[in-house]
Amino acid sequence: MNKKFTNESGVSLIELLVGVAVTALMMGAMFATYNVVNSSYRQVLDKASISSSSRDIVGMMVRDIRLAGFQYYYGQNEEGIAPFDDLRYVTGLTNVEEIKDSHDPIIVVRNELGYVPKDNLSGSTQTSTKHNSNHVCCDKIHIVYGDFNKNDEQKYKKYRVTYFALPMDYDEDTTEKNKYYGVYKTKESWIENSEFPLGVWTSDVSKCNECYRDQLVRSHVVDMEFLLFDQDGVDLFNTSGSDTYPQPNNASRFDLNKIRQVDIALSFRSGRDFYKSSPSTGNKRFIKTLRKDRNDDDRGYEDKFLRESVVVSVYTRNIGAQ
Repeated sequence: MNKKFTNESGVSLIELLVGVAVTALMMGAMFATYNVVNSSYRQVLDKASISSSSRDIVGMMVRDIRLAGFQYYYGQNEEGIAPFDDLRYVTGLTNVEEIKDSHDPIIVVRNELGYVPKDNLSGSTQTSTKHNSNHVCCDKIHIVYGDFNKNDEQKYKKYRVTYFALPMDYDEDTTEKNKYYGVYKTKESWIENSEFPLGVWTSDVSKCNECYRDQLVRSHVVDMEFLLFDQDGVDLFNTSGSDTYPQPNNASRFDLNKIRQVDIALSFRSGRDFYKSSPSTGNKRFIKTLRKDRNDDDRGYEDKFLRESVVVSVYTRNIGAQ
């Protein structure tokens, strides 16, 4: 039986090709939009990550700096406990003492990487060499404050926290992408008891449960800078011609008890490329610094990374109030 079909309908080859072309255009537009949105999301995420982590580390530093110089006062009592801190005070001035021995509330060391406690007898594997001679990173700060524990043999406590930087993944042959720094923290305790009658700083956890060494606080750091001011807002840098801040072993050591304000500048870098292209020749990207000498023309950046800085002023509460 033969059937005769009428009113047949369908899609011609030309119509099919037009449909495919329109679909491809739509898919391409959707993919381009997705890429733009995804790129914007990644940029926002990178900025948020840097902002969040910078707030965390700054908050930690602010708490410690505000404690600098604190001494606990227990008061008159009938328990045989000294009414106030009776621990030995080490100035760091004698021939057998150094900055690592000092009990001064705040000491800033400029442009120096690394910190090894004196009781780290096993030696240190720290690499204190900068990735690049043009890198400005980083200052170091020692903070000393007191505490009290009635149940211990040594009632009055004294702690020293040190913030310092170290190069991470150090390798001279690696690309700039892998050359960054980390901020570390070490906490020591002053032990002065029957075993150590003259007192000694220790970071050994077997002698001090609260102590630790080389604890990583934040990676991808570009710079960490500190400025010190007295109550009149006078910058305490180079007051004695020593080209540094007051330290126990220089002529401006008496200014250590005049510190009333600490300015902190922390700069961080994204872990991946942020900008689509590197800056044009002669238009380097710079970070915010507190001193001009840390940001000259040779220290700009020509890569695609995002660098963000946070600057905060902290007022000391206990220095000079003893």
